[in-house]
Formats: sequence, C-alpha cells, structure tokens
Amino acid sequence: MRALLFDVFGTVVDWRTSIAREVREQCGSDVDSFSFADRWRSLYQPAMEEVRSGRRPFTRLDVLHLESLRVVLSEFDIRLAENRIAVLNRAWHRLDPWPDSVPGLTRLRTDFIIAPLSNGNISLLLDMAKNAGLPWDAILGAEPVRAYKPMPDAYLRTADILGIEPSECMMVAAHNSDLAAAADCGFATAFVARPLEHGPSQTTDLAAESDWTHSVDSIDSLATQLGC
Repeated sequence: MRALLFDVFGTVVDWRTSIAREVREQCGSDVDSFSFADRWRSLYQPAMEEVRSGRRPFTRLDVLHLESLRVVLSEFDIRLAENRIAVLNRAWHRLDPWPDSVPGLTRLRTDFIIAPLSNGNISLLLDMAKNAGLPWDAILGAEPVRAYKPMPDAYLRTADILGIEPSECMMVAAHNSDLAAAADCGFATAFVARPLEHGPSQTTDLAAESDWTHSVDSIDSLATQLGC
C-alpha cells in the first residue's frame, strides 16, 4: 500500500457543526442553523447527479454549492446581500476537522502518501487544509479528474495522477457506498465510523456494512492498525 486517499466531508471534517455555526453568523440566531445545514447538504448529491448523468457539463462544487444555497435561502425566507451569500458559500472552505483527524493524518503521512479523494474542488480543499491544518501530500479532488464519486473515473484517474496502481491505494471513508465504489475499482478500503456526522439522530453509516480491509473508530486508530 502506497497511498491512503480520503473522503473529506464527514470523514475528515465535521461539516454539519461548521456550517451551522456559519449560518448563525450570517443569518442570525433566529434561524434553525442545523436544519439549514442539513437541507443545504441534502442538495449535494442531486446537484452532482446532474453532472454524473451527463445532463450538465462538469461544474465545480463551489458553483453547485452556491446554487443550492440560493434554493435553501429562499425556502427559509432569508434575504442576504450578495457579499454575505458569497461569504456563507465559502463556509465549506473553512470546515473544522474532527479531533482525531490531524493527529491521525500526521502519523499516517510518515509511511504513506495521503491525499483527499473528494468531490470538492481544488481551491476549496486547499483553503480547508490551510484552515484546519490538514497535512496532505497533494491536493486532489473532482476537478483534475473531471468526475464526481462514485463514478469509477473519480478513483481510477486519481490513482493515475499519482502514478500508482489502484491496488496500491486505500480509500478511507465514513460512507459505505464510497468504499464499495472504490473496492470495485481495485482499492483497499478503510471504514472510519462517524456516527455524529448528521447529528444525534443519524441512522446511516453507523457501522461497517461489508468486510472492508479495515474498520476503525478514528483516523488515529487507523494509524495504529497500520503501524504508524
């Protein structure tokens, strides 16, 4: 194994708490900020499906997020100036890491290439890494491969960019569906449980749903299992 490639939203960073905080800052304390964050996130997959299906040319995630944000602001009957909408949309660039993420990634980096294999665009992932202190060896994402997970090209082209075989890659994610798609492409797999990604009432991805290569409760624990 040469490279560990990470899902980011939910696996490495706590998007829900981070987005809710920024919603409160931009929209006021009267807004149900967690419901707003959940609704915004619910439009993530449908927006990307327009690209995956071929109904729309490849469009970076920042643009898809902005379009979805305008929908949610309308649904919540919130009116913001354009500059504040832009600031709120860039909240995805400022997501906080889970407490174990930076220590675990730092340990893993001593023995492996570590990089995001995310649907985020490069500027989003770069800003997030700077903000959160994520010690990636490379900043990758959907932009260089022009494909959104779980399309096979998202995994296979990432391995090709790094100059390594799929069999030399391990996908690390808190989402069973992401791991299943990566495994179909020949990747090893590691499930990281994030039972609070969607809040206290989360019902999905609470545990590994297949015989993944590794199943752990933190990135730190993965580093231990891999001898780092």
